[in-house]
Amino acid sequence: MIPETISSLLHQCSKTKSFRRGFSLHAVVLKTGLQSDVFISNHVVNMYAKCGKLDPARRVFDDMSERNLVSWSAMISGYDQVGDHALALELFSRMRLVPNEYVFGSAISACAGLRDLVKGQQIHAQSLKFGYAYVSFVSNSLISMYMKCARCDDALSVYEEVSEPNSVSFNALIGGFVENQQPEKGFELFKLMHRQGLMPDCFTFAGLLEICNNSNDLNMGKVLHCHTIKLKLDSTAFVGNLIMTMYLKFSLVEEAEKVFRLIEEKDVISWNTLIAACSHCADHEKGLRVFKEMSNDCSVKPDDFTHASVLAACAGLASVLHGKEIHAQLITARLCQDVGVGNALVNMYAKCGFIGYSYKVFSKMLHRNLVSWNTIIAGYGNHGLGRMAIKSFEQMITAGIKPDSVTFVGLLIACNHSGLVEEGELYFNSMEETYGIRPNIEHFSCLIDLMGRAGKLHEAEEYMKRFPFGMDPVVLGSLLSACRLHGDVVMGERLAKQLLKLQPVSTSPYVLLSNLYASDAMWVDVAEARKMLKGSGMKKEPGYSMVAVKGTFEKFTVGDFSHSRIEEIKYMLKILCWAVVDVCSNHDIVILLDRYTYI
Repeated sequence: MIPETISSLLHQCSKTKSFRRGFSLHAVVLKTGLQSDVFISNHVVNMYAKCGKLDPARRVFDDMSERNLVSWSAMISGYDQVGDHALALELFSRMRLVPNEYVFGSAISACAGLRDLVKGQQIHAQSLKFGYAYVSFVSNSLISMYMKCARCDDALSVYEEVSEPNSVSFNALIGGFVENQQPEKGFELFKLMHRQGLMPDCFTFAGLLEICNNSNDLNMGKVLHCHTIKLKLDSTAFVGNLIMTMYLKFSLVEEAEKVFRLIEEKDVISWNTLIAACSHCADHEKGLRVFKEMSNDCSVKPDDFTHASVLAACAGLASVLHGKEIHAQLITARLCQDVGVGNALVNMYAKCGFIGYSYKVFSKMLHRNLVSWNTIIAGYGNHGLGRMAIKSFEQMITAGIKPDSVTFVGLLIACNHSGLVEEGELYFNSMEETYGIRPNIEHFSCLIDLMGRAGKLHEAEEYMKRFPFGMDPVVLGSLLSACRLHGDVVMGERLAKQLLKLQPVSTSPYVLLSNLYASDAMWVDVAEARKMLKGSGMKKEPGYSMVAVKGTFEKFTVGDFSHSRIEEIKYMLKILCWAVVDVCSNHDIVILLDRYTYI
């Protein structure tokens, strides 16, 4: 095989990152004794570097009897691209040849990666000395380096000295201003770029779309979206994913889905973004539908993030059937090693009521993090297994895992659901004293609810006086509910008045007060509470259930008889009603017949 052919093939391997073929060609080079040819050896070094295999690249580089600028450039660039910036600079400092623009560019990029301003300024001075500072490749690297080091003025100075800045120059400046919390300047440069007739590319929009966070930015985001449509960039996965993320910051799921549907070649990030958005907006059924659609797309394979998101959807629907199917797929594909996926499985089984399976997955996890422990503690708590939650907490501390705010929410809920009042108080008081975690409204609500359920109403009220969020509507509502439970009308009325002064945004205070009066047969006061609710203009949100039928979910809302098969449902309910008559008391029969008269 002639040297020109080997060089050409190695070059192709570098471009396509074909490590195995490149490795075979390296063997041919050694076998034919061509390693002494600096041209061939440079291709071998470059091939390994482009494939991210820096150790064999360095061995070939060190064994070269003769090195030229290309040899040094390939190694320095390779180290920089894999993130080993310190080695890139160490190699640059050993170089005795005058660097060219590519070496300077890679070395400056390494300084940016390390945020090493002093070294970057030194190399900038060298590039000025040898006349390379205003070559496009070097000047763009300098702009990025100064921006990474938060020296925006220096970056602008470099830009102003460049005779013909290109789109890469503008992208570096726009992205830099965004990173340095100066979005207005980023948008100004975008307008300047447009006036100068330069075409924005996907990297231009990457920086600008990222900063559209508040309501004022939404209009700008829509303008940028229009620009991407004009440039036909919205149909690319890279830009489409950014636009989806921008809309999802404003919970505009429908807009995000429209963008998703227009992406021509969706990548795994496109699918993950939409699935996660469905879960975030509690549309778990849709999340599962999108996952099923993704599974039918042979061009994309789900990754760990996909599985974690879709398992969260299963947990939200309490659909153990779908959860088990995904778990089976993971076992078959041997993809259960990721800690995020393991945590999602633990959570899914716990939310579906299978705490035994949940613990089994937890116990088999090779690696556990704080989220793993928090998930199993919360799972035990929600199942009323307070002692097991406490035991898991103690094991976590023994394992050297430091608890966080979420840990104590799960722990306090566990104590609440198990009636462990003393333990709950102890853990609440230990948060700041022992672990340096200041209790927030969630912890306080758990404590008040715990004490209220246990009948310690006055002790709970004393706690409320000691903490700044004692007058929070959630806390007041929690104790008011406890007053109803224990029939303390006097305290309940007092709390209700405080709660109504806060101008509640839900019907809960009125309903709780009405129920409190009803528990003491104070019907006149019940009517008054209902009248107050009507006068508030608020309506009680109807409850609903979701039932899995042949793999799809049917939603049933209280008072809604619009279902396409409502007559069949009513007929079946009546059959079930009569079927239980034999096991009910006369009083229960009257109630059942009365209820189903309206169906």
